[in-house]
Amino acid sequence: MTATPQTATPQPSTPLAIVTGASQGIGYAIATELARRGHRLALLARREKPLHEAARHLEPAAPVVRAFPCDVTDAARVQAVFQQILDWGGRVDVLVNNAGLGVFAPIHEISDTDWAANLNTNLTGVFLCSRAVAPQMIRQRSGHIINISSLAGKNAFAGGSAYCASKWGLMGLTYCMAEDLRRYGIRVSVICPGTVQTEFSPHAGKDPARMLQAADVARTVGWLLEQEPQSFVSEVLIRPTQKP
Repeated sequence: MTATPQTATPQPSTPLAIVTGASQGIGYAIATELARRGHRLALLARREKPLHEAARHLEPAAPVVRAFPCDVTDAARVQAVFQQILDWGGRVDVLVNNAGLGVFAPIHEISDTDWAANLNTNLTGVFLCSRAVAPQMIRQRSGHIINISSLAGKNAFAGGSAYCASKWGLMGLTYCMAEDLRRYGIRVSVICPGTVQTEFSPHAGKDPARMLQAADVARTVGWLLEQEPQSFVSEVLIRPTQKP
């Protein structure tokens, strides 16, 4: 009696990308760029209705699109949702940590609630989502995690204590993650845009025509994914050509 050799279950050939904060703005633009590049998409956002609308609009452009309502600050929910994605997708090639929040006030006026909201969304959420995909990427010996930070992670401004603290922390987290994971063939990068014209903030008094656009950030994500396997870009700063 001859034994039949066992073979590993084949991985899906179409790459899978997870994008958080994907229902609008920069996240939606990034999802659009990844769809154009042929990725299956797992879209995450807190608000269910806008998320499903975004998925519906992206369906004609992507091989497959699925929406997963998720608050990235909820550790149990993140773990459950990412397990659903792995069960469905079989692998994860790209994670874009884009979900973000900005509440601005002087240090002596910001509330405990607003401080926690900035740190939990912009920093802890990235940690939770990255930790959820890392074991699968390690098994694959491949993957790319891209964190969307801000020039506020490098430059201070009045009223930005909580937001800047979260983004400076994200820079440190990104670089440590890169050192932890590079031995497994996993690349970790951070993008720091300047002022972007989105629904995120009205940017009162600034000229929208002079601001960065969400598509500028999305194209940078695409460019990062084009790097050869033996290299990766750690950090990208994006500024408008003219100050708004």
